[in-house]
Amino acid sequence: MITITINGHSKTFPAALDIAALLAQEGYAGMTVAVARNGTFVPKAKQSQTAVQNGDTIDIVAPMQGG
Repeated sequence: MITITINGHSKTFPAALDIAALLAQEGYAGMTVAVARNGTFVPKAKQSQTAVQNGDTIDIVAPMQGG
């Protein structure tokens, strides 16, 4: 089991996963979002190659319309 922080909330997962799988599990599949792992931006092209480790902090930001 791994525990990570997603947008300020601690969450536990049964097994290690990559950022793309994490986004799918959290309901962000198909959405345009920006993701940072431990404060470092992860480009979409590298999300399926970037493993999430126990204790990581993941920030997911979706663009907002308006001004």
